Amino acid sequence: MRLLLVEDDVMVASGIKLGLSDAGYAVDWVGSGERAEEVLRSESFDAAIIDIGLPGMDGLALTRALRRSTSPSRAMPVLILTARDALQDRVQGLDMGADDYMVKPFELPELLARLRALLRRSQAATSAVLQFGPFELDTALRRATVAGPGGPQAVELGPREWTVMEYLMVHAPKPASKDKLLQALTGWDKEITPNAVEVYISRLRAKLEPHGVALRSIRGFGYRLELRA
Repeated sequence: MRLLLVEDDVMVASGIKLGLSDAGYAVDWVGSGERAEEVLRSESFDAAIIDIGLPGMDGLALTRALRRSTSPSRAMPVLILTARDALQDRVQGLDMGADDYMVKPFELPELLARLRALLRRSQAATSAVLQFGPFELDTALRRATVAGPGGPQAVELGPREWTVMEYLMVHAPKPASKDKLLQALTGWDKEITPNAVEVYISRLRAKLEPHGVALRSIRGFGYRLELRA
């Protein structure tokens, strides 16, 4: 999952980005509302975390502009993360179009839980557990299992294998393009080639196919999860 962090305080942004990256998210950071608007016109994200007290365009104006735009990011979940804790600020933030409002200082586990909830809601999911056939991903516990005769068996997934599998399961049965998978895997500050996606797809195939789950390549569209007959 790819997140956009809009925060003007470099130290705060660095800490948030590190915590989210360690949790498996690809995070891109900008320091102003104007830059965020520019980025969102050309790139897609699964959710945005926005501070209110930004230089120039503040976070409330950015959120309102985002909701009024015609770009695909209009429906993207927005979490406001700010030091402003007055009731009026919280009400205004939600009325401007934010999906959630969280006050600094905060605990990382709560931020992660709120993000998971927003992402589930945006993807019409009701559980932290994603399932495709016998395969399950518990996004809260970061645990992958496959059903077997003796009960669930653990499946070891590397961080990027997990990211690819999560994206494929969230969007199943629709195919996921290589470009979208590449965006989910990395932010601006990391170099990764399109061929790397094929490497992770190949590794996942080796782990899924013995359990009846196929990863089909669809020319011109990308990759799709399917159950093998």
